[in-house]
Amino acid sequence: MILASPSDLAMWLTLLTAIAYAIPAITADRMGPSLARRYLWLAWLLHGATIGIGLLGETPRFGFAPALSVTVWWVLTAYAVETQYFPQLKARWTMAALGSAAVALAWVFPGHALQVTASIWLPLHWALGIASYGMFAAAVIHAALMTSAEIEIRQGNENQSGLPLLTLERLMFRFVMLGFVLLTLTLIAGFAFGEQLYGAAGAHWKWDHKTVFSILSWLTFGALLLGRHQFGWRGRRAVRVLYSGAALLLLAYAGSRFVLEVVLGRSL
Repeated sequence: MILASPSDLAMWLTLLTAIAYAIPAITADRMGPSLARRYLWLAWLLHGATIGIGLLGETPRFGFAPALSVTVWWVLTAYAVETQYFPQLKARWTMAALGSAAVALAWVFPGHALQVTASIWLPLHWALGIASYGMFAAAVIHAALMTSAEIEIRQGNENQSGLPLLTLERLMFRFVMLGFVLLTLTLIAGFAFGEQLYGAAGAHWKWDHKTVFSILSWLTFGALLLGRHQFGWRGRRAVRVLYSGAALLLLAYAGSRFVLEVVLGRSL
């Protein structure tokens, strides 16, 4: 019996995951909600398996595309939980399309081999950072749904999102709050364990583009939450600030890694 190599297994898992995501995306209008959720659950499990092989396999790899893939997986996790409370939420096509694109991108750009590190804090630092990416990405999706619903209502059309505007807005700010807490913990971990993370004595903080963009995004999200609490920010103003913070956070890791890995062809 010939066993498949790790690369072959990763390839087949990626293909199966993309297909599992694509089915509810293509047939969203004809497939019932219950069956569509089952396909998304299957795709979510397969997606998690592909991430596990990439990070825990024989040659662990990571980069901008795997980071985005993990981010989308977190978004789908949040969506799976959310639909238990709001089954009328209509975002299956968006979720399936995002998942399919994420696993395909991670297959094309698998990143670089991870160096062995003695720090036990680095995985925690990464996990907190990627989880914050996921929560802010979920907030961005809800902001987009909210904007689309607002346009449809103004045009006299039916709200296609399945949820009232105020509910979408409330969910958006909840994800922003969760992301802000996780991002705060990420920055604290980076400062508290800087020597272990960066491998230099006295290096409590590393002032690079990733740190600068992360702090700028943290300040932006903090201003959004403060504006919501103190001045009642909502609607387009809140969405614009959210998009600005998300763009800064994207540049902090995924954007900069894209430039290094794809444009410059470097691993560090």
